[in-house]
Amino acid sequence: MKKFINDDFVLQSDEAKRLYNDYAKDLPIIDFHCHLPPGEVAYDIKWDNIAQVWLGGDHYKWRAMRSNGIPEEYCTGKASDRDKFQKFAETMPYLLRNPMYHWCHLELARYFDIDDILLGPDTAEEIWQRTSEKISSISARSLMTGSNVKLVCTTDDPIDSLTFHKQIAEDQSFNVQVLPTWRPDKAMNIKNNHAFNEYLDKLAAAAGTTINIYDDLINALHNRHDFFHAMGCRISDRGLDKCYSDTFTEKEVDNIFFRARAGETVTDEEAEKFQSSMLLELAVMDCEKDWTMQLHIGAMRNNNTAMFNMLGPDTGFDSIGDATYAQSLSKFFDRLNTINSLPRTILYNLHPRDNEMLATMLGNFQDGITPGKLQLGSGWWFLDQKEGMQNQIEALSQLGLLRRFVGMVTDSRSFLSYTRHEYFRRILCNILGSDMKQGLVPYDFDLVGALIKDVSYNNSSTYFGFEL
Repeated sequence: MKKFINDDFVLQSDEAKRLYNDYAKDLPIIDFHCHLPPGEVAYDIKWDNIAQVWLGGDHYKWRAMRSNGIPEEYCTGKASDRDKFQKFAETMPYLLRNPMYHWCHLELARYFDIDDILLGPDTAEEIWQRTSEKISSISARSLMTGSNVKLVCTTDDPIDSLTFHKQIAEDQSFNVQVLPTWRPDKAMNIKNNHAFNEYLDKLAAAAGTTINIYDDLINALHNRHDFFHAMGCRISDRGLDKCYSDTFTEKEVDNIFFRARAGETVTDEEAEKFQSSMLLELAVMDCEKDWTMQLHIGAMRNNNTAMFNMLGPDTGFDSIGDATYAQSLSKFFDRLNTINSLPRTILYNLHPRDNEMLATMLGNFQDGITPGKLQLGSGWWFLDQKEGMQNQIEALSQLGLLRRFVGMVTDSRSFLSYTRHEYFRRILCNILGSDMKQGLVPYDFDLVGALIKDVSYNNSSTYFGFEL
């Protein structure tokens, strides 16, 4: 049987193969949005077996296993690592055409040199043994350096001390930059009164102040924003179900916050006014420091109450939301643009119908000064798969400038996920190789190859202002 993961994986034409091998394959990686725990990089953690590095914290795999009738004991429960791996292996044959089938076999090939057999129930023991022979030589840092990673940006809360980032930066033996990303979502979550007030107490302590009124909150966030900037942060992020741009007055927001801080429940309408004000304030902060703002829009989170109560968030019970937000997003951008405070922005949509809407929205607010100032982000979460990436590339190509695209991110908690950059680059080269073959773009490898290089690496190396 032909090897599944081979040199021509995904590359369906001679043109695609040449583009990938000559222009994309050996480029470094800038992973400007991920969820890696910085402490695990600081201490260069190792794992005892593949189940620990593969299944620990991976809600994609847990969802698949549950869908295959695997009890929770083998997902997040107390079953042995070997038994958990076996149950995932039993699920693999049912994952044909699911992106995990590609991801998992790419990871086995690239990090464990296993490309001669497929993972399944009958091969699980052999793969367990072969990966166990290599696992002792693998660590968090070796996976990063071995993947040709130059820089990653983790996702961090304003209250975080960033101690691990400092520790990594001071370690001269490690040449991969690990920078924080500012994600202040919890400071906007006014509808959950208890969690909101508990969080504000922690924020006040981190900022060395008190938070009693709305201005106190903004000042505390400014304080932490300054600290993050001093620690090398140049990117912010928000996770939104939709964009908030309701009308509000300062007096209204002051009153809403004061009552929430006193323990009163606010209405949905009041919450939207508060969130609209906060979203605006946070964007202005980013613009003042020349940061890039990321908006991840469209997730419907924690749908399964029973499992949320048992396991908490980010355990595989989220889905695509169907809120519409074109008008509110336009209003949000227009407000910022009117006061000359619209930062560089990357928009990620979770609903596939929103690709074209966002691609056209971006064109309304490009400033004619900063190339690609507003960006349509790569396929995210449920769209982080072959068709999702292709659709994002098509929408951006037809309605914007593909060559200005800042490219792929892992958006992952796994140190094995850098193969997603390879996967993306192969898909991009396959699309453009097909276009060359069909005469839809010029048969000019230098011209098309320059686009490949820009999207795969060059753009992200200059767009954010990193010191590489």
